[in-house]
Amino acid sequence: MGASLLVNIDVDDLAKAEAFYVKAFGLKPTRRFGDGGVELMGGGAPIYLLVKAAGSRALKLGQQTRTYARHWTPVHLDFVVTDIKAAVVHAQAAGATLEGEMETHNWGYIAHMADPFGHGICLVEFRNRGYDEVSTPA
Repeated sequence: MGASLLVNIDVDDLAKAEAFYVKAFGLKPTRRFGDGGVELMGGGAPIYLLVKAAGSRALKLGQQTRTYARHWTPVHLDFVVTDIKAAVVHAQAAGATLEGEMETHNWGYIAHMADPFGHGICLVEFRNRGYDEVSTPA
Protein backbone atom coordinates (compact mmCIF):
# COMPACT_ATOMS: atom_id res chain seq x y z
CA MET A 1 0.00 0.00 0.00
CA GLY A 2 1.35 3.42 -0.91
CA ALA A 3 0.64 6.37 1.33
CA SER A 4 1.08 10.11 1.10
CA LEU A 5 2.40 12.17 3.99
CA LEU A 6 0.56 15.17 5.43
CA VAL A 7 1.96 17.12 8.37
CA ASN A 8 -0.51 18.63 10.87
CA ILE A 9 0.65 21.13 13.46
CA ASP A 10 -1.71 22.25 16.23
CA VAL A 11 -1.44 25.94 17.08
CA ASP A 12 -3.48 28.36 19.16
CA ASP A 13 -2.85 31.43 16.98
CA LEU A 14 -3.23 30.81 13.24
CA ALA A 15 -1.97 34.20 12.06
CA LYS A 16 1.16 33.95 14.23
CA ALA A 17 1.83 30.36 13.10
CA GLU A 18 1.36 31.18 9.43
CA ALA A 19 3.65 34.20 9.71
CA PHE A 20 6.31 32.09 11.43
CA TYR A 21 6.36 29.17 8.95
CA VAL A 22 6.18 31.47 5.92
CA LYS A 23 8.99 33.72 7.18
CA ALA A 24 11.21 31.03 8.70
CA PHE A 25 11.00 28.43 5.91
CA GLY A 26 9.55 30.18 2.87
CA LEU A 27 6.41 28.04 2.82
CA LYS A 28 3.45 29.30 0.79
CA PRO A 29 -0.19 29.35 1.92
CA THR A 30 -2.29 27.60 -0.72
CA ARG A 31 -5.70 26.90 0.88
CA ARG A 32 -7.57 28.22 3.89
CA PHE A 33 -10.14 26.42 5.98
CA GLY A 34 -12.03 29.37 7.39
CA ASP A 35 -10.60 30.40 10.75
CA GLY A 36 -9.67 26.77 11.51
CA GLY A 37 -6.57 26.18 9.43
CA VAL A 38 -4.29 26.84 6.51
CA GLU A 39 -2.38 24.60 4.10
CA LEU A 40 1.26 25.47 3.47
CA MET A 41 3.29 24.11 0.56
CA GLY A 42 6.97 24.31 -0.31
CA GLY A 43 8.38 21.65 2.01
CA GLY A 44 8.52 17.97 1.13
CA ALA A 45 4.87 17.46 2.16
CA PRO A 46 1.86 19.70 2.72
CA ILE A 47 1.82 21.25 6.20
CA TYR A 48 -1.52 22.04 7.79
CA LEU A 49 -1.65 24.54 10.63
CA LEU A 50 -4.76 23.67 12.64
CA VAL A 51 -6.25 25.89 15.33
CA LYS A 52 -6.67 23.99 18.60
CA ALA A 53 -7.14 26.02 21.77
CA ALA A 54 -4.59 25.77 24.55
CA GLY A 55 -6.08 23.63 27.31
CA SER A 56 -8.37 21.70 24.96
CA ARG A 57 -8.27 17.92 25.15
CA ALA A 58 -5.68 16.41 22.85
CA LEU A 59 -7.52 13.06 22.62
CA LYS A 60 -11.22 12.31 22.93
CA LEU A 61 -10.46 9.28 25.11
CA GLY A 62 -7.55 10.77 27.07
CA GLN A 63 -7.07 13.37 29.76
CA GLN A 64 -4.04 15.15 28.27
CA THR A 65 -4.63 18.73 27.20
CA ARG A 66 -2.82 20.86 24.68
CA THR A 67 -0.10 23.17 25.88
CA TYR A 68 1.96 25.49 23.76
CA ALA A 69 4.81 25.90 26.20
CA ARG A 70 7.94 24.03 25.10
CA HIS A 71 7.12 20.32 25.18
CA TRP A 72 8.70 17.13 23.95
CA THR A 73 7.21 14.65 21.51
CA PRO A 74 8.92 11.76 19.71
CA VAL A 75 7.78 13.22 16.38
CA HIS A 76 9.23 16.47 15.12
CA LEU A 77 10.01 18.28 11.87
CA ASP A 78 13.46 18.48 10.29
CA PHE A 79 13.96 21.17 7.67
CA VAL A 80 16.89 20.42 5.34
CA VAL A 81 18.77 23.62 4.44
CA THR A 82 21.83 24.48 2.38
CA ASP A 83 23.34 27.03 4.80
CA ILE A 84 22.53 26.14 8.39
CA LYS A 85 24.07 29.22 9.98
CA ALA A 86 21.99 31.55 7.81
CA ALA A 87 18.90 29.36 8.29
CA VAL A 88 19.25 29.50 12.10
CA VAL A 89 19.47 33.30 12.03
CA HIS A 90 16.48 33.45 9.67
CA ALA A 91 14.38 31.09 11.84
CA GLN A 92 15.27 33.03 15.00
CA ALA A 93 14.24 36.28 13.33
CA ALA A 94 10.87 34.65 12.61
CA GLY A 95 10.44 33.61 16.26
CA ALA A 96 12.19 30.24 16.67
CA THR A 97 14.34 29.47 19.71
CA LEU A 98 17.75 27.83 19.33
CA GLU A 99 18.17 25.17 22.01
CA GLY A 100 21.89 24.71 22.55
CA GLU A 101 24.82 24.87 20.20
CA MET A 102 24.66 23.63 16.63
CA GLU A 103 26.13 20.11 16.42
CA THR A 104 28.55 18.69 13.86
CA HIS A 105 28.31 15.04 12.80
CA ASN A 106 29.91 12.92 10.07
CA TRP A 107 26.77 13.37 7.98
CA GLY A 108 26.41 17.13 8.51
CA TYR A 109 25.15 19.75 10.94
CA ILE A 110 22.03 19.99 13.10
CA ALA A 111 20.47 22.84 15.06
CA HIS A 112 17.82 21.87 17.63
CA MET A 113 15.13 24.53 17.83
CA ALA A 114 11.53 25.16 18.89
CA ASP A 115 8.82 27.03 17.04
CA PRO A 116 6.81 29.73 18.86
CA PHE A 117 4.24 27.06 19.87
CA GLY A 118 6.66 24.80 21.73
CA HIS A 119 7.01 22.23 18.93
CA GLY A 120 10.50 20.85 18.39
CA ILE A 121 12.02 21.49 14.98
CA CYS A 122 15.52 20.85 13.67
CA LEU A 123 17.48 22.45 10.90
CA VAL A 124 19.76 20.00 9.09
CA GLU A 125 22.55 20.71 6.60
CA PHE A 126 23.97 17.59 4.97
CA ARG A 127 27.61 17.41 3.94
CA ASN A 128 29.49 14.94 1.78
CA ARG A 129 27.12 11.97 1.32
CA GLY A 130 24.69 12.97 4.10
CA TYR A 131 23.32 10.03 6.06
CA ASP A 132 25.19 7.67 3.70
CA GLU A 133 28.32 8.66 5.66
CA VAL A 134 27.03 6.61 8.62
CA SER A 135 24.53 4.16 7.14
CA THR A 136 24.79 0.51 6.19
CA PRO A 137 22.50 -1.37 3.77
CA ALA A 138 19.28 -2.63 5.39
